[in-house]
Amino acid sequence: MNKKIILKVTGMTCASCALNNEKALTKTAGIITANVNFASKKAIIEYDGSILDEVQVKKIIIDNGYNIEEISNLKSQISNEIQKSNDKFQNMEHHHEDGDVTKNKKDFMWSAILTAPLLLEMVYKLRFGVKILDIDLMMYIHLILATVVVFYFGARFHKMAWKQAKHLSANMDTLVSMGTLVAYFFSLWLVVEKLLFNIEKEGYFEAAAIIITLILLGKFFESKSTGQAGEAMRKLMELGAKKARVIFNGQEREMDISEIKVGDIILVKPSEKIPLDGEVIEGQSDVDESMLTGESMPVEKKVGSKVYGATINEDGVLQIRVTQTGEGTVLAQIIKTVEEAQGSKAPIQKLADKISGIFVPTIIGLALITFVGWYLATKNLSLAIVNAVAVLVIACPCALGLATPTAIMVGTGKGAKNGILFKSGESFERAKEISMVVFDKTGTLTKGMPEVTKIALNPKYDFTEEKIIKIAGSVAKNSEHPLSRAVTAYAKKKNIATVDFVDFKEVRGKGVTAVCATHQSVVMMGNKKLLEDSGLDTIWAQSVLDDEKLGIGTRLFVVHSGKDVIGSIIVADEARDESKAVIASLQKMNLKVAMISGDNQSTAQAMGKELGIEKVLAEVLPSEKAAEIKKLQTQGEKIVFVGDGINDAPSLVQADLGIAMGSATDIAKEAGQIILMQNNLEKVVQAIALSKTTFRTIQQNLFWAFFYNVIAIPLAVSGVLSPAIAAAAMSFSSVSVVMNSLRIYRK
Repeated sequence: MNKKIILKVTGMTCASCALNNEKALTKTAGIITANVNFASKKAIIEYDGSILDEVQVKKIIIDNGYNIEEISNLKSQISNEIQKSNDKFQNMEHHHEDGDVTKNKKDFMWSAILTAPLLLEMVYKLRFGVKILDIDLMMYIHLILATVVVFYFGARFHKMAWKQAKHLSANMDTLVSMGTLVAYFFSLWLVVEKLLFNIEKEGYFEAAAIIITLILLGKFFESKSTGQAGEAMRKLMELGAKKARVIFNGQEREMDISEIKVGDIILVKPSEKIPLDGEVIEGQSDVDESMLTGESMPVEKKVGSKVYGATINEDGVLQIRVTQTGEGTVLAQIIKTVEEAQGSKAPIQKLADKISGIFVPTIIGLALITFVGWYLATKNLSLAIVNAVAVLVIACPCALGLATPTAIMVGTGKGAKNGILFKSGESFERAKEISMVVFDKTGTLTKGMPEVTKIALNPKYDFTEEKIIKIAGSVAKNSEHPLSRAVTAYAKKKNIATVDFVDFKEVRGKGVTAVCATHQSVVMMGNKKLLEDSGLDTIWAQSVLDDEKLGIGTRLFVVHSGKDVIGSIIVADEARDESKAVIASLQKMNLKVAMISGDNQSTAQAMGKELGIEKVLAEVLPSEKAAEIKKLQTQGEKIVFVGDGINDAPSLVQADLGIAMGSATDIAKEAGQIILMQNNLEKVVQAIALSKTTFRTIQQNLFWAFFYNVIAIPLAVSGVLSPAIAAAAMSFSSVSVVMNSLRIYRK
């Protein structure tokens, strides 16, 4: 049985670390997929539970030289205890993030204090000339200060470098450790030379200390910035309520969320947070669902309405029957989706990963070449070492490793805050070349609540409107299709009693048929295709389809005695209020817009004309939708498909980017790459815009990360950059990438 877990991995300092862990995991038998994210410090691992258990999975990473801080089974390990899970995760996340920032800040401050005297002397070339017993006191001060900085505050780099070396691998720590240790021990040798042979040369203790100090400063800014990138995720974790009022035998009792079961009745008063998902059984109120949907307008709730945990009851008193607890709640599902998306990788990151995998060994080789080249050219050992150290320090894969995941973290977080769930980092890349948005009509562009607007009678037969509705309602009442439900509802509204037919059949995409037991005759209700398949005359039916006076709407034809069409029922599904404006917005973004529908050409074209859609694909059976999408793709279009029904699932998969509406079936949501938390088409525009912005940010980050190394490494090799300047540049390259990702929040 396949299982999926999330591990919090500590000790990762660059993209190479993440890649090393991925390699160690994927080469292990039983590991199906492994995604290790450097920015979020998380590993999402799918494994075969019959071969490995969680302890063995953890051991792979620990044996690879890293540690595990927290492990969760996508919330399922603490089934039906979402609040305990939230509290635990929230406390750990805050502790980890705050701890990282605090430790990095503290280490930098003390390191800076100890390095300051070395830096001052290096800058101003101050020599105090204080000597005791002919021994240069400043030499010892330099030695002591540099020793503390390099081996105490820089210990983290040396420890990780040693762990990597034991596994015959290397990462950023290897470069930092090698650079500082080479500078330190070379300077130490000069001290020994001074004592033994009275040979006085300029040392580089200050360079080693400054490198450590500046990299610690970069780590502080990086941890602070990446903490901000994950802010949306932490806010999601904080949304859940901790306690609820449960009604037992008419008495209120306050209980922890973890103790509440499905079926319990909870009481929620005005201004209180609704603790869990449920159904209102008493009371009426407006509920603020903005934390889940991003929609600021409150939603009216009454008996029978569904409510969701973490939303806020505004003005009324509600009694709610709990329908979901633990990982089954909407909030838990959102957290799970966002967490997995933030841990995923966009395909563009594969290039960065490949480069990171060979980057560190390449730089070590380049540093050796730099050392040999400068020494042979100048015979100056000090100069050769300094330039080699500069190469080691300047070339860090951190910025490459942070470029993609930080942008994805911010993009998915901003999306979740606005009711847009990105299921993976791939969603952002899929949006980069989108050229056309295709909407399913019913329930997507329309409200999904069709109503009977007119009845057309075939003058050839003597059937009244009431008789036609009676026949149509009787054959439609066994169908769950929206059009059938509209006919059934109309019959009830007109108080027309229906009868029971036998041998009911639903012909997918065409209509419904049955047999009238009394007259032993076939009755039908459906579209023109159903008539054609049954070999019936369609001359009158075509005249109804062409009659614009009957207005916009689907024409349903009613057949009695299996012989001819006795009348037509026009059912119209009103367009959503925002549909026209949304289509105009997409067209302003230079995107083509198309509508796909099972309606006949005239009805579909009329709807398209009303909404401003030029390309209308009409009379498309549910099974043909995906083929139509594929046909558009073969014509060179990159398609976003927006749908909500079960029959939309194949199209959502076929499209370059699938967006499932908030009312979508579970199958449709599973098929789509983006899920909208509410039925608001404006979210489609926001989702596409956010996708493009996030991917553009990823491209910018990768460009600057590559550009930095392309420019900086040759400068270091040529001796233009000192080790101290190289350390500063390396540290702030990572920070700049994170800060650029945070700009997504402001767009």
